Amino acid sequence: MKRIWAQCLKEIAQFRRDKLTLALAFFLPLVALLLYGYATRLEAKDIPVAIQNFDSSSLSRDYVDTLFNNGQLKMVHWTDGDAMRQLDLGNAKAAIVIPPEFSRKIRQNIAADVQVLVDGTDVNNARVVKNSILATTQYFVRSHHLSAGNDTSLLDTEVRLWFNPGRKEALYVAPGAVAINLWIFPCLLAALAMSREREYGTMLQLFTSSITSFQLVAGKALAYWIVGMIQAMMMLFLAIVLFDIRLVGDVVIYFLSLSIFVFCSVLFGLLMGARAQTQSAAVQMVATAGFTTALLLSGFIYPVRNITFPLSLISYVVPARYFVEASRNAFVRGSDALSQIQIPLYLLICAFIFYMAASRVLRKMQLDR
Repeated sequence: MKRIWAQCLKEIAQFRRDKLTLALAFFLPLVALLLYGYATRLEAKDIPVAIQNFDSSSLSRDYVDTLFNNGQLKMVHWTDGDAMRQLDLGNAKAAIVIPPEFSRKIRQNIAADVQVLVDGTDVNNARVVKNSILATTQYFVRSHHLSAGNDTSLLDTEVRLWFNPGRKEALYVAPGAVAINLWIFPCLLAALAMSREREYGTMLQLFTSSITSFQLVAGKALAYWIVGMIQAMMMLFLAIVLFDIRLVGDVVIYFLSLSIFVFCSVLFGLLMGARAQTQSAAVQMVATAGFTTALLLSGFIYPVRNITFPLSLISYVVPARYFVEASRNAFVRGSDALSQIQIPLYLLICAFIFYMAASRVLRKMQLDR
């Protein structure tokens, strides 16, 4: 443990002396957060919707079929709970509840109300869902001649946005932007630190000492995890002040996920730095294998469900995917710990894989010497 701590202190001392690295650590992440937060606008297709049909008549089934024939919505199937539960868990972006007297009221020329709850986490998707359901309902009314005279519809759809009723885009973009920045910059700093050892030849001095590859990786990871957590606190503070977001989910599970995610980022950077011969090569590897996958396959820009096969399989091993979800759960949906306990577990597995891979690369390099 003393060797790990000594390596950590040595890395922090080197980090503090490099002004360019300090700017990379604390200035560029804030700039990137502002760019992502104010410039990103998103929309999606195949939006999952949960249906709860208490009527089960042929007319209500026709209405459900009409809703999903427009190509924008996709039905969610579940076994436990109800449609609202799927909305709370994030499995569905909207929940539609058809009352038990739906067909009877319509046959008696009485307007029947259908409840629609839309997840307002993603403002653009919420708008798409709302307009799609309203337009489809109007088409259903016209095609089935469901009017009671004076153009009064017998079917009234009441739509309410859930989680984000004010439809504030910042509530969706800012938490995701924090997650992407926390993947990019701690990763990049760690990669530069590791590749610098190889490029300047100081790695040979480390190999001649009694420190093992596992201790070396642990010491560097601890140092840049501390830096990454400082970055995280700065970006969270900035996001809260500028974008007016608030932590509404489980605090413990979020900060646990945050801590492990920063470790994932640092360990991935150390792995890339151990594989690279120069600092420029490390930057290119991080940009290609880290930044591009996190930006496109994490769900920050495009919903993960819209990623085509086989790229959809790669998204399962992108840690940013899980922390983007954790951030939006914490700042928008307000999910409890039980519904997202799997997120820190996934991140912990990723961190362990990156740690072992980076240690083995350095171990092999040490033995080759």
